[in-house]
Amino acid sequence: MGQIAHGAGPGRRHGIVTRADFGTAQAPVSEVRIDAGDGVVLAASVAGERGRPGVILLHGAGQTRHSWRGSVATLGALGYHALAYDARGHGDSDWSSKPDYSYERLADDLDAIVRHMDCVPAMIGASMGGMTALHSIARTDAPRARAVVLVDIAPRVDPRGLKRVHDFLHGHREGFATVDEAADAVAAYNPHRPRPKSPRGLMKNLRLRDDGRLHWHWDPSFFRERGDGARERHAARLLAMCKGVSIPAMLVVGEESDVVSQEGIDELRAALPQLELGRVTGAGHMIAGDRNEAFNGAILPFLERHPAA
Repeated sequence: MGQIAHGAGPGRRHGIVTRADFGTAQAPVSEVRIDAGDGVVLAASVAGERGRPGVILLHGAGQTRHSWRGSVATLGALGYHALAYDARGHGDSDWSSKPDYSYERLADDLDAIVRHMDCVPAMIGASMGGMTALHSIARTDAPRARAVVLVDIAPRVDPRGLKRVHDFLHGHREGFATVDEAADAVAAYNPHRPRPKSPRGLMKNLRLRDDGRLHWHWDPSFFRERGDGARERHAARLLAMCKGVSIPAMLVVGEESDVVSQEGIDELRAALPQLELGRVTGAGHMIAGDRNEAFNGAILPFLERHPAA
């Protein structure tokens, strides 16, 4: 897993994608604002020409669209129309005034993004983004996506890994005095990931508030932890919904992930028999951040095998 496959991509005349392309092929990225339809406006980053095969990238809880920026630029250069957006309550998107951050509401937002792109795109969703994509696809018979890639997520996950994610997201409510303190918190959560030479890139995920401290760039009310019963009902409902999904599907897991277990994989594959499985070595739950080049090399052959109609 993580090796680059050869195939006829939409923007490659000779059908050859080399490892070097993933480091050098970068299209210009522009920023747009998209109305979600209920007063919330979503911030998005876009690369590639409209009319090319569409790809929507959805980040995980507590992340922003910037976690996909390299993938958006690469996909745009390789002939796709790629878009990553901040989920409501995250990054530069508006916060929900109610607040309403249910998966149904997040799927409504994704539907608005699909309408903006005016195509039947492939969807690539990390963690929360993957569950959002599944909800959008599974709840309707309309052609919502041509293919879906789930990144280290399944309807039923390992509760120990989930608790570690929740502890990180719910922690540090007092914020940070400096960006270095925030970098220390990330390093403690992801001890296996090489620490960047400069923590300045983290500023895209932080906001300076009136208290003079840096806070994560998300609405604190987004992360209302659900009990075991609510999570079980959600998992059972989504697995039942998945049985009606017939589009190509892929699950990419990090070999060091503590979130997706083999039991979760088997259960998802029973609901989605067409599911392809890929593993990225040296990566945990945050695969795209841990091994971005390997992740890009894993998903591109899948996208090429399932081009736009």
